[in-house]
This record gives sequence, C-alpha cells and structure tokens, in this order.
Amino acid sequence: MNTPFLDTARRVIRCESDALIELADSLDDRFRAAIDLMRACKGRIIVTGIGKSGHIGNKIAATLASTGTPAQFVHPAEASHGDLGMITAADVVLAISNSGEAPELANLIAYSRRYAIPLIGITSRPDSSLGRHSDVVLELPRIAEACGTGVVPTTSTTLTLAMGDAVAVALMENRAFTAEHFRDFHPGGKLGARLSRVGDLMHVGAAMPLVGVDAPMPEALGEISRKGFGVVCVTEDNGALAGIITMGDLARHLDGLMTMSARDVMTPSPVTIGPDELAEKAVGVMNSRKITCLIVIDPEEGKTPIGLLHLHDCLRVGLG
Repeated sequence: MNTPFLDTARRVIRCESDALIELADSLDDRFRAAIDLMRACKGRIIVTGIGKSGHIGNKIAATLASTGTPAQFVHPAEASHGDLGMITAADVVLAISNSGEAPELANLIAYSRRYAIPLIGITSRPDSSLGRHSDVVLELPRIAEACGTGVVPTTSTTLTLAMGDAVAVALMENRAFTAEHFRDFHPGGKLGARLSRVGDLMHVGAAMPLVGVDAPMPEALGEISRKGFGVVCVTEDNGALAGIITMGDLARHLDGLMTMSARDVMTPSPVTIGPDELAEKAVGVMNSRKITCLIVIDPEEGKTPIGLLHLHDCLRVGLG
C-alpha cells in the first residue's frame, strides 16, 4: 500500500535517476580533457569544495586515492589560512561548486591562476566565476533538486558524486588498476580480507610441519603434535614435496603404525596452491576438497613446499 512517504521517496529517487541519465548523455570532450590533465599530473589531485560539495569532495578524494590516483581534500576556508601551502605546481585542482560562485573558493582559484596550477571545475554553470577561470569545466546538467523546493542539495550532489566516480574509474582503467592493487591500499575490512594472498597468511620456516620420507612414524607424530596443524608435510631427500600425512591417514594405518615410515602412511601428490593466489580461492579449494590445509608451492622453486595454509588462518581474517 502506497503512503505519502513512499510516494516522496520514489519521486526523489526517480528524479535523481533521470538526472544521472542526462549527465551520462551530456559528457563530451571536456571530460576527456579533464582526464588528460589528471593523467599528466606529477603530484596530487587537490579536491576542494564547501558545504555539501565539500562532503562530496572528501569522498571523491578518497576514491581517487584508493584507486591509484594520489589525491587530497583541502578545505577552502582552511586554504585561506595557510593550507594553500599544501598545493604545489605539480598538482591539479578539482574544485566543486554547483553554482560556481562559492566565495570560499575565491582565494584558492586565484592561487591556482597565479601559479599556473591546472584547475578543473565541477559546476552546473560554466559561465560562473569557477567556470570562467577553470582550464576545463565538467558541467553538470541544470536539473531541479529532488527536494521540491529547489534549496536542498540533493540531485546536484548525486550528480557531483557520480561525476567523481566516473573520473576515478576512468583514471583507474587507464592505469590498468586491478583488485590486487586495490588490496594494497585497502588491507583492512572485509574487502581487504577477500583480497589477501595465500602468501600473506601462510605459515613458513620453523612453523611448518616437515619430515623426510624415511622418517619413522614416531618422529612424524611428534612433528604433528608440536606444530599443531593436524598434518605433516613429507619431503624427498632433495626437498621436493612427496606427500602429506593427515589424521585420516593415521586412522587408516593404525595397525602397526609405529613400525612404519612416513612414506608408508602418507597420501602422495597432495593438493597444493601458489603463494600469489587469493586466499579466498584457497578457501574454495579446501571447502570443495573437504580438507583443512593446503601446502604452498612456489612455481619458481619447483616442488619445494614453502608454506602451509590452514583454514583457520582464513577464518581469522574473515574469510570462509
């Protein structure tokens, strides 16, 4: 059942949705020129704006920085009190003002002109102060705000945010920026966990449970007990991986177990994974094989085991 509240919500969302379509259709060579300026930037993209434009600007700067384009938000009021020193001739300024007449931007615009710092303006009025002084204008369609009164920034901030996302993604794709690169800038949180590599989580060196193929089973059991993974990797004399001994293998060889060697008990050719694979892929392999450990093999090192990844390591960082 519709209510006035639902009607309002749908009207707002449809208004902003229609505006986004118009924005997409309005993009022209000025967008390409803005991207070229930012691609050539040797410093950072300095994003600035006041009020709601400032809030959107903060997000745009954060998105640029996390996708491989060095960026920083500079508050225009603080810029007038010393923070202009944060801006260098190697930077590009991305200034946001829907009207293009925000007085707080005046000093920053003048500074960019004085020192020939490229200025890109995001505004709905290319004939405004910001538009006239910009090297490139990213023009927003002049569409009524979704509030109905025309005074609350709604549609205009949505368009600005979308323009910022378009800029960031265009730059990202030009740099062939991948999820692996993103992970380097975003190691925390669920996304960071999903982009963790096997090599980031695996156990190495003395922490690895290892015995030779001719090791007596009492020695292998001791190694399983000491390392605490419930398995032991079995290697040939040259260090190459020969097999793995799991609790299941022990159960299958209970009769005479203590008189056997690791070679007698092991499962040969165990499942392995490379250190550069995503840990999320490792979880999928373990789940599909119904196992709890993977031996990590570096392809460049032949068949020598270099680490051990346990399912618990993945669960600890939020995978699984």
